[in-house]
Amino acid sequence: MIKKDIVIIGGGAAGLASAINAKGSKTLLIERDNDLGGILNQCIHNGFGLHIFKEELTGPEYANRFIELFKKENIDFLLNSTVLKIEKPNDFLITASNESGIVQVTSKAVILAAGCYERTRGAIMLPGERPKGIMPAGSAQRYLNIDGYLVGKKVFILGSGDIGLIMARRMKLEGAEVLGVAEIMPYSNGLTRNIVQCLNDFNIPLYLSHTVTFIKGKDSLEAITISKVDQNFIPIPNTEKRFEVDTLLLSVGLVPDVALLNYLPVTKSPITKSVEVNQFYETNIDGLFACGNALHVHDLVDFVTKESEKAGRYAHLYCLKEANQSIRNEKKIVAGKNIRYTVPQKIDFNNIEEPIEILFRVSNKFPDGTFNIIQDGKVIKTKKAKFIAPAEMEKLILNKKDFISDGEITLELEVNNE
Repeated sequence: MIKKDIVIIGGGAAGLASAINAKGSKTLLIERDNDLGGILNQCIHNGFGLHIFKEELTGPEYANRFIELFKKENIDFLLNSTVLKIEKPNDFLITASNESGIVQVTSKAVILAAGCYERTRGAIMLPGERPKGIMPAGSAQRYLNIDGYLVGKKVFILGSGDIGLIMARRMKLEGAEVLGVAEIMPYSNGLTRNIVQCLNDFNIPLYLSHTVTFIKGKDSLEAITISKVDQNFIPIPNTEKRFEVDTLLLSVGLVPDVALLNYLPVTKSPITKSVEVNQFYETNIDGLFACGNALHVHDLVDFVTKESEKAGRYAHLYCLKEANQSIRNEKKIVAGKNIRYTVPQKIDFNNIEEPIEILFRVSNKFPDGTFNIIQDGKVIKTKKAKFIAPAEMEKLILNKKDFISDGEITLELEVNNE
C-alpha cells in the first residue's frame, strides 16, 4: 500500500500544473498513457502559451515546458496506469492497474484532472447507414499527427468545435479536399480566430444552421446529405445538399471525463456534465478536487493551467489544515438570464480569503450587454462586454468587500436593446 497526501489523476496540462503547485505535499500523479502531456502531444499546431509564457508554442512544446518543471520537483508518478476505482472510507483509497498488477494508494486529497472525451456518432444519433470513415475529429488528429496516417482524401466535418476547425485546416494542408463544415447552431462553437485561420483563409465553407440528415455507404462512406434546420433544429424540406466524401469527422462536443466518481456521492451539474465545486475547486466531498477539462471544457490550455495551479495549491492547503477544517457555509451562484453555467457553482462564505474568479458561458450570441452580479436584490458588480458568444469563456472577479451578505448570488446578462 502506497501512502500519499495527494493523488492526481491525469498527466496532461491540468495534472502537471496542479502537481507542480501542490508543493510541500507528498504527491503521486497517475497517467493512463505511456507519456506525460496528455492531448497536447497530438496538437502540433501553434497557439499555445500566449497567456502563460507570452509566446506562441505548439502543443508538444507547451507540454514539454511543464514536464521539465514537473520532473525538477521530483514528484512521484505512474505511467501506463489506469485508475479503476476511488473510494472514501476515511482517507481516499485509489485502486489502479498497470504492468505490475494492482496498485493501491491512500491519500488525504484527490485531484481529478483526467480531461474530457469526444462525443461520438452514437451520442448524436446520425441517420443513415453505418460505413467506415466516420470518426471524432480528435481521433483523426491523433492518427495524423502521431501515427502519420491520413484518414481520408475527401472530407466533410460536422460541428464547428475548435478541434474540427483545426482539423479542417490540417487535412487541407496534408492534401485532402475539405468540402465544408456544418454547424447545427446559428453560430460557430469555435473561437473566432480558428474560424478565420482554419476556414476563411482556406476558403472552406461553413454551413450554419445545418446538420447531416443522411449517410450513404455500406462498407465505406460514399456520400452525406446535409439539410438546413429551423429554430427547433428540425430539418427543413427541400434544403438538402449532397457531398461525395470518404470521411466524415465529428466535432460535436466534449464531455468531462468524471466516470471514476460515479460511485461517490458527489454533486454533479446537468449543464457541464461534471462535478460542482466551490471557489477552491473542491466538491461537496471533503478533499476531492477537480480542475481543467475534467471540470468544464476550456477555450485555451493556458486557462486550464491557471485553474489547475490553483487547484493544486488549494489541495495542498487542505492537507495542511485537514484536522481543523472549518464548517462550510456554501451558497449557490445562480446562472440567471442569458447565462448557461458558471464555475464555481457555489461560494463558501466561511472561507473567503482571496479574490474569487468566476468563469462562465452565455447561452447565445449577443452584440453587447452588461453582466450583473446580484445579491439580496441588489447589483453588487457589473461588467460591460461586446461580441459575446458561447464559444468564448467570460470571467468576473469578486472580492470579499463586494458581498453585502452571505446569501446566494445570481449572475445575469442584460442585453442592450433586448
